[in-house]
Amino acid sequence: MQSLPFDFVTGLGFGAFLLLLLAMPLAFWSVASKARTGSVQLLVALANLLLTSQLVLRWWESGHFPISNLYESLCFLAWACTLTQLLVERSWPSPIVAAAATPMGLGCIAFASFALPDQLQTSAPLVPALRSSWLVMHVSVIMVSYAALLVGSLLSLAVLVTDRGEALELRSSSIGSGGFRQSVGACSDDVLQLQSIQLSTTEQLDSLSYRTITVGFLMLTVGIVSGAVWANEAWGSYWSWDPKETWALICWLVYAAYLHTRLSRGWQGRRPALMAVAGLVVIAICYIGVNLLGIGLHSYGWFFG
Repeated sequence: MQSLPFDFVTGLGFGAFLLLLLAMPLAFWSVASKARTGSVQLLVALANLLLTSQLVLRWWESGHFPISNLYESLCFLAWACTLTQLLVERSWPSPIVAAAATPMGLGCIAFASFALPDQLQTSAPLVPALRSSWLVMHVSVIMVSYAALLVGSLLSLAVLVTDRGEALELRSSSIGSGGFRQSVGACSDDVLQLQSIQLSTTEQLDSLSYRTITVGFLMLTVGIVSGAVWANEAWGSYWSWDPKETWALICWLVYAAYLHTRLSRGWQGRRPALMAVAGLVVIAICYIGVNLLGIGLHSYGWFFG
C-alpha cells in the first residue's frame, strides 16, 4: 500500500479535536441560555466527517481495518460516539444532548492524539490472531455498542443533573420519544378522547437514554457472541475468562440489570440512571484499564505491559 504522510492522517484527528473542543462550550452555553443552535450540530457533523476521512485513509494506508491498536480504536470510538450523538439529536434536537455527549467524543480523540506516545500511534501489521474476517464483525460491533452505551449513560447522567425529585412516568408515543405522548381522557359524553402532552426535559432524557442503551446492549450481545465464535477458531475455546472477556461480561450484566429493572420493575428516573452511570465505570475498566495494564489475550501491552 502507498503510504500517506503520517502527519496528514493524524492531522485529521487533530482537526476533529479542535472542532469538538469548540462545540463543547457552545453546547453548554446553549443549555444555559436555553437557545437551540445548529452550530453545535454542524461542528459535531464536521468532526465526524474528519474522523471518517481519517479512518478511511488509515485503512488505505495500512491495508487492514483501522481498529488494531489503541490509537485506531480510540479514533473509531470517537467516530462512533459523534455519530450516535447526531442520531440521538435527530430524535430530540436539544442542546442538552450535545452538552452530555460531546465530552465523550472529545475525550476519546484527545487521549488518542495527545496521551499516547508517537510509537503507539504508528500503524503496524496485524498480529496473526487478528488476521481474520471476524475482525471487522466483532471489534467494530463491540466499539459501536460501547459508543451507544456511553452516550446513553451520559444521558442518564444528565437525568441525575436535571431531575428535581419529581415522579416520572414513561410517556412516549408509538413513534418514539419525539416530545409527545398519547393520553386518554373522558369527554362530557363519555367518549374517550386522545390528547397530546408535552414531555418534560427529564422524561425526554430518560426515554432517550433507555432507547440508546437498549440498542447498545443488543449490539454488545452480538459482539460478545461473535467474539466467542472467533475465539474458538483462533484459540480453540469459546471462553477463556481472559480479563477483557470477564469485564465485557460484567458490562453486559450491568446493563442487563438496568434493562431488567426498567422492564420488569418499572424503574425510571434516578435509580436506573445510577445503574447506567455505574456502567460508565465498567466500560472504562473494560476498554482502557485492561489495555493499559497490558494483561490478557486481548491486550496490546501499552504503558505497563
